[in-house]
Amino acid sequence: MKRAVKEKELEKEKTEKAVSEEKETKETAASEKENKETSEKEEKASEKKKDPKDEKIDELNDKLKRSMAEFDNYRKRTDKEKSAMYEIGAKDVIEKILPIVDNFERGLAQATEGDPFAEGMEKIYKQIMTTLEGVGVKPIEAVGQEFNPDFHNAVMHVDDEEAGENIITEEFQKGYMYHDSVVRHSMVKVAN
Repeated sequence: MKRAVKEKELEKEKTEKAVSEEKETKETAASEKENKETSEKEEKASEKKKDPKDEKIDELNDKLKRSMAEFDNYRKRTDKEKSAMYEIGAKDVIEKILPIVDNFERGLAQATEGDPFAEGMEKIYKQIMTTLEGVGVKPIEAVGQEFNPDFHNAVMHVDDEEAGENIITEEFQKGYMYHDSVVRHSMVKVAN
């Protein structure tokens, strides 16, 4: 019995010893954590206590970087606006020239062959068309093509068995494109 009591006391002592060792380990870990936090706070405080010259340098560097970025954005925006304005201006001039081209085409359609005046007008017409093509203006293909509202303006519909459905059978006024944008839509007759 004494032996059983001693064994229980030894067991109790071992348990208490293990518990106290565990407490010490936890306390050590907590104190290490506390020391680490304290050292981090001290580092942050020392960073905050930077030399005023270094702070001013950092501030000026930041301002310089921001100013350079703003200027770069401004330059890109003005370049984009400038190119858009150029295209708008070019389209405006082309729109004003197209009625003259239309009148040349109508006049040449009425001219008789062998007429020297008509031949001179034909040469002037070809020169105008070559110049327009040189700046990026080209006519929109219409007759025999499928109707596309992005390029064509349907003003008439006709029932035609020979032409397929939605195919352009006649062009009343030529349409033109400047680079990739439509200056004037083709005025067309479409088969149903």
